[in-house]
Amino acid sequence: MTKKNLIPHRSILATGLLSIFLTGCATFSADGGLDNVSAMTKERTGQDVRFSKPTSDTSSTTSDAVSQLLAKPLTPDTAVQIALANNKSLQASFAELGVAEADRVQAGRIRNPSFSFGRMRGGEDVEIERSVMFDLLGIVTMPFRSGIENRRFEQAKLQAASQAVQLAADTRRAYFNAVAAEQTAKYMEQVQAAADAGAELSQRLARVGNVSKLDQAREQVFYADATAQVARARHNATAAREQLTRLLGLWGKNTAFTLPDRLPDLPKAPTEMSNAEQLAMEQRLDIQMSKRDAHATASALGLTKATRFINVLDAGYTNKSETGAPRANGYEIELELPIFDWSGARTAKAEALYMQSVYRTADLAVRARSQVREAYSAYRTTYDLAKHYQSEVVPLRKKISDEVLLRYNGMLASVFELLSDARDQVSSVNAAIEAQRDFWIAETDLQAAINGTGGGNVQIRSAAPSEAGAAEH
Repeated sequence: MTKKNLIPHRSILATGLLSIFLTGCATFSADGGLDNVSAMTKERTGQDVRFSKPTSDTSSTTSDAVSQLLAKPLTPDTAVQIALANNKSLQASFAELGVAEADRVQAGRIRNPSFSFGRMRGGEDVEIERSVMFDLLGIVTMPFRSGIENRRFEQAKLQAASQAVQLAADTRRAYFNAVAAEQTAKYMEQVQAAADAGAELSQRLARVGNVSKLDQAREQVFYADATAQVARARHNATAAREQLTRLLGLWGKNTAFTLPDRLPDLPKAPTEMSNAEQLAMEQRLDIQMSKRDAHATASALGLTKATRFINVLDAGYTNKSETGAPRANGYEIELELPIFDWSGARTAKAEALYMQSVYRTADLAVRARSQVREAYSAYRTTYDLAKHYQSEVVPLRKKISDEVLLRYNGMLASVFELLSDARDQVSSVNAAIEAQRDFWIAETDLQAAINGTGGGNVQIRSAAPSEAGAAEH
């Protein structure tokens, strides 16, 4: 008769205590890392973020806070606030935090022990073998692996904050584009109404022979061109509004949000920034991510070298029972022998990855400094241009119009001179709107170049889209 011996209670207790100790070393955080992400985002945008869990109620598309913000005309800040709270792509990126934290917690826990059981029978003899194996190398290297995953979790926080800051910048750009496009569309509708009146007047005068065919053709082509410009302006306004709508994460009735009639006024003076490059080196999230990546790669290289020759080491308790013989207790060790693979390729790869991350960080720093200088140049130039149109070009155009109107009232100028002056104003007004829009976009890009992951390139135009057409008249 065979007697099956069990593992002693003392060994079971020790194994249980060890498991409890090891599994208790790494736990999930209460906020999932989102508090740090929100703090970094608020520091750079003035708005915090939060993770919204999806609900089964698909009819509810926005929270009460977002609905209250949509009830009033949007401002740049409220648009950013809505986007950070309601953009589904951003919310999806926050789920990456959970993946990174799960990897961090997993790295702080030992691999489950393996249990083996064998039973052999030969005639009346029965032999039973039992063993419990633990990953000793995993226990030894746990602090290294936990450190690596902790750094990766911190990097995931930076990545999430970077995406939030990028969304805020994209939303501000889309907001200014949408407001400027609607402002231009409304102005072009006024131009079309004036052109319609001029064309009708020229037709009436032509019937009584008081206008030349040349003047009549000019008024007709101006009206035709104004009609085309209105159609183009309306589409541009729709496209810009839809771009903003997508970033805000809105659909259905919530897309009927209200925008102001005009762009915000220019500041009294531009911001002087003598330390923009230094601020970028300290605050840019992509630079911080690159530095952390280099440190994480260096730590991984250290782990690779530490486990170069011994990368599989298991040990555990074992006992053996045989019929007619006392039970034998002992231990068992499994070790991978570096006979064919000495891990030279693995170490060389880790070293190459580390050098790659170092040079990428250096390259990113060079490009970041250049982007900040370019963004600040665009900021100052667009401010000077917008201020020039506001204080010089538009007032001069108004003065010319007033003088032409006085001459018309004194019968010293014809009605067609008055209409011709109105045509000349179109290009100046459109250029002034675009210059003001470009300034606010350049200001957004400057902040993104300092705090985020780089700004866009503001194209400073030499003329408004309708200026070339106006010059023909």
